[in-house]
Amino acid sequence: MDDGADDGITVGSLLVATPQLEDPNFRRGVVLIVEHDHDGGTLGVVLNRPTEIPVDRVLPPWAGLVTGPPVVFQGGPVALDNALALARLPGDGEPLGWRALDGDAAVARVGLVDLDAPPGLLAAELLQLRVFAGYAGWSEGQLRAEVEDGSWYLVPAEAGDAFNADPGRLWQEVLRRQGGDLALVSTFPEDPTLN
Repeated sequence: MDDGADDGITVGSLLVATPQLEDPNFRRGVVLIVEHDHDGGTLGVVLNRPTEIPVDRVLPPWAGLVTGPPVVFQGGPVALDNALALARLPGDGEPLGWRALDGDAAVARVGLVDLDAPPGLLAAELLQLRVFAGYAGWSEGQLRAEVEDGSWYLVPAEAGDAFNADPGRLWQEVLRRQGGDLALVSTFPEDPTLN
């Protein structure tokens, strides 16, 4: 029996919503996988859903370290009252208050930030930082089934994806750089009935 060990879902990869995924939480969404356990489930954050809530209203000590736009992003529909942050660091090492994502080498210097730690522990190390409210979660086998059903494209991430300066264009940009059929999908109209 296949246990899903070769399902291609790995920490550090991206889920890109296909045009037929109409769930408003994920429509044209780009999700970075931050945890994946073949026997447990998967956790990710939607990278392209900025809110209008300034970080300084929610986490004032971290506001000055955020990579623009300086707002909280909606990381997914689960636990919207909880915040998590991703940060990109240069070089080697793992400073206190930061844990590298295990997975794809392209995002090896992207990790999760302990928002309870003093920001000064990481301030000198940060290249980029983004704060998310909530996350996306899938139970064991659920995400694999959604990928197989054609709801998601599974593609490699680049380190800068989590901190894209124009998150509204991230869906198109990620698809375009894949080339071939996925590059063509990037031109799919927002509302195909107006085509």
